[in-house]
Formats: sequence, structure tokens, C-alpha cells
Amino acid sequence: MRSPERGKTIHGFHAPTYLDVKQLLQRLRLIRFPERAILIVLLLIGGSVWAFVEIADEVLEGGSQHFDETAIRFFRDPNNPAIPIGPVWVADVARDVTALGGVTVTAMMTAAVLGFLWLQGRRHAMLLVIVSVVGGAIASGVLKEAFDRERPSLVPHLTRVTSFSFPSGHSLLAAVTYLTLGALLARTTQHRSTKVYFLSIAVCLTLLIGFSRVFLGVHYPTDVLAGWCAGTAWALFCAIIARWLQQRGKVEPASPAPAVKEV
Repeated sequence: MRSPERGKTIHGFHAPTYLDVKQLLQRLRLIRFPERAILIVLLLIGGSVWAFVEIADEVLEGGSQHFDETAIRFFRDPNNPAIPIGPVWVADVARDVTALGGVTVTAMMTAAVLGFLWLQGRRHAMLLVIVSVVGGAIASGVLKEAFDRERPSLVPHLTRVTSFSFPSGHSLLAAVTYLTLGALLARTTQHRSTKVYFLSIAVCLTLLIGFSRVFLGVHYPTDVLAGWCAGTAWALFCAIIARWLQQRGKVEPASPAPAVKEV
């Protein structure tokens, strides 16, 4: 049996093997919490940035085009590309879901959370949310103009689009908005199940919005993947800032954890 001592080399990068990951996890266990959590988040940020760069490199070199076109065609009737696969109502659902990543809905969601934070007296957290969401929107526009990738033209678009394709603005903005809000709301409670609930909803919304863009034929899969990577990196960075604010007492639980009465 061949020992997996070395991984494959891709574009000069040594891909991690099972042994590499195992050794990394063992070293992480030796680091005390919360430093360990911060280090893990920093590693995730670095991984997201690296993945974005790799995807962008493949797109610029044309190496992802076959995969992108195959994925776009997969969601359409082979005999009529204007008709998406599945029941008729699926396209309507996809349009409803994709709207959750648009500027209007994300602005409404952000305003709702800002109102909640204002009522709780968390002014610094409000500023964090504004900087996070606005910064994500600006980053999306700058990246689109920089890469200047045309929208898919293989199939008719099932929703209206006006900007460039790479990265997906809906996917990036969804990751920034919902992951940031989910992480911030998770810090307002001491209950683990509630934290998991907030974060799970945020992740599910981000994934569904990205998938809807491909289904509607307005983005290639690599556009969506790049949007997720860029948005996740920015959201995780904002999560670190949120933790720093929490340690300074600016972002804290809404109420202390309920005390356990002795019998």
C-alpha cells in the first residue's frame, strides 16, 4: 500500500495530505481556547483567499470553461435550452430564492438587524454590520469591473441581469450579509443550540442563493464559488472584529445565561 507522505503539486502548490491535516489538527489541540478558535478562523480566511485566487486563475486561463458550460447545460432541457429542468414552479422558486441575495432584500435584512442592535444599545455592533455589508458590496463591484467576465450566453437568462459575471455579486453579498449577521446574532446568546441555528440558517441561505444563480443561467459555477470564497473571507474577518468588540464589552450577550437553581 502506498504511503500518502506527499500530496499532489498543483500550480507549484503542495496539496495537503491526510497526514498533513492530521498533524495540523494535533498541533491545534495543543493551543488553548480562545487563541485556537482565532487561529482556525485565520486559517479559514487564508484558505478562502487562496481558493478565490485559484479559481480566478483558472477562469482567466480558460481552464474552467468546459466545466462551467457543462454545468449550465445540465439544468436545461437538452432539446430546448430555454426550458429549465424540473417542474414549472421550480424556476419561480429559484427567482424567489435568488432575490434573497439582491441589494433590496439584503438591505432590508440588514436594516432589521440594525434596528435590533439599536434597541439593545449595541452601537459598535451596528457600525460593524454597516462596514461589513457596505464593504462587501463595494468589493463585489470592484472585482466585477476588474475581471470583466461576460455573462453566460449558452442558455436564455431566467432573470434580468446588468453587471459582469465574475464573481457572483449575489453569492458574495449573501455570504457577507448572512454569515456576518448570523455570527453576530449568535454572539447575542449563550445557548449553543441557538448559535448553531443562527449559523445554519446563514449558511443554508448563502448556498441556496448561489445555486439559484446557476440554475437561472445568469452565472457560471466558478462565478458562484469565487463569490462564496470572497464573501466568506470578508465575513470571517468581520467575525474576528466582532470577537474583539465582545472582549471589550461592545458586543455581548443580550442577557446572562440563566442560573441553575440548586435543589
